[in-house]
Amino acid sequence: MRRTIWSRNRRRNAATLALHKQQHDWLSHVDLDMMRRALRLARIAGQIGEIPVAAIVYRGQEIISQAANDREASNDPAGHAELVALRLAGAKLGRWRLNDCRLAVTLEPCPMCAGAIVNSRLEALIFGASDPKAGAVGSLYHIPQDARLNHRLPCAGGVYKSQASGLLKSFFASRRIAKRS
Repeated sequence: MRRTIWSRNRRRNAATLALHKQQHDWLSHVDLDMMRRALRLARIAGQIGEIPVAAIVYRGQEIISQAANDREASNDPAGHAELVALRLAGAKLGRWRLNDCRLAVTLEPCPMCAGAIVNSRLEALIFGASDPKAGAVGSLYHIPQDARLNHRLPCAGGVYKSQASGLLKSFFASRRIAKRS
């Protein structure tokens, strides 16, 4: 039974990778693995009352840092998963330039996070759900691809989009229900 589930997941992952490689030939199985890990971390964040967004900074298969939104717990308006993960990665590596690292995040970064991503010189960005209200990597702005900035990086959006947006939708739906009660 376990082998059957593993085989089915492997086929599904290969199909997902093939689909995204049509637009982004630089994506790999590692990128998909990191996004799935970010989704698990986001789910946990949602269970403890944070908006379910998580980010992982990695180099090859090595996870440098990982974080979920912590604005509620830290009372920090800049407690976005991306910023926390970038800070932790810089501290761990002892440098602010993360040019050999990639970032997987479950939600399209906002302008603040997109600016930090550019300034950290990341190698690439992978994200799940688009954010039509605040997204800065294609929805409202194109900060990581802006030719006026001193660094640009490849970005792949929509990776496990339905899972990432499903987490957010169910989180906010349960919040609305709780508010009515």
